[in-house]
Amino acid sequence: MDRLQSVLNAYQDSPKFLDLAVRTRRDYTRNIRVIEKRYADLPIDALPDPATRGDMLDWRDTMARKSRRQADYIFATLAAILAWAKDRGRVPTNPCERPGKLYRSDRAESIWTSDTESALREVAPDRIWLAYMLAIWTGQRQGDLLRLTWTAYDGRAIRLRQSKTGARVTVPVGAPLKELLDLTPRATTTILSTSEGTPWTSDGFRSTWRKTCVAAGIIGLGLKGPTFHDIRGTAVTRLALAGCSTPEIATITGHALKDVELMLDAHYLARDIGLAESAVRKRENHEAHPGLFPTARPTGSRCS
Repeated sequence: MDRLQSVLNAYQDSPKFLDLAVRTRRDYTRNIRVIEKRYADLPIDALPDPATRGDMLDWRDTMARKSRRQADYIFATLAAILAWAKDRGRVPTNPCERPGKLYRSDRAESIWTSDTESALREVAPDRIWLAYMLAIWTGQRQGDLLRLTWTAYDGRAIRLRQSKTGARVTVPVGAPLKELLDLTPRATTTILSTSEGTPWTSDGFRSTWRKTCVAAGIIGLGLKGPTFHDIRGTAVTRLALAGCSTPEIATITGHALKDVELMLDAHYLARDIGLAESAVRKRENHEAHPGLFPTARPTGSRCS
């Protein structure tokens, strides 16, 4: 009798898995180890049984006692594998479809404001401030920025291939970022480097970034301020507040159009008074022209 372990093995040998970004593949592998401990011996014939879905959801709920976010991620990994297997006829059904999420994050409170930006600037060493400026002016992910080499910058734009999606992005460099880049010594092949002039490791950068944010008073002592990841969303928000369209924003950040819209709608703009003020100013300017919008009802008009 075929067991779920055979599906897990086949998935890890497939192009679908091997084409994932290195970090995503590593995370999936770790999640698969957890799945194997629970369901390696599950008969594939048992997947259509409603009790199987119930057991899997109960398993997720048990993991959620420790971490809702991690429970969702592991369950999503299993759902993705079963969806892959179902498309190929390896399993009759996917009992993990549409489970809903246990973890909810309110990113509306996780914007880098002018105050938090100024606080960071006060204490950040040049190498950390450059990382922030690269992120806020390009909207790219931390991993891609740490790997970014000087050859990607031609004095006018930065060109890169995003590791997560494979998308190729060309980002024109804004004046504040250009000034900073042009003044930065090219001591290493990567634009971002350590105080020793070597490329950052992910762990090394995260550690230094966190220490800088603590020193700036952005996090620590019970404070949960914005993260480096939130700079990407902040960049999207600032572009929107500047009047950029969704396609313009997506061209810069590499997001899908629908992802930009969802991000702005669900997370960032709902509480941003700046957008409302911008809308009112635009209307004021639009309606300032005499005769464009009649303020009185024409003579002889009737309301129905």
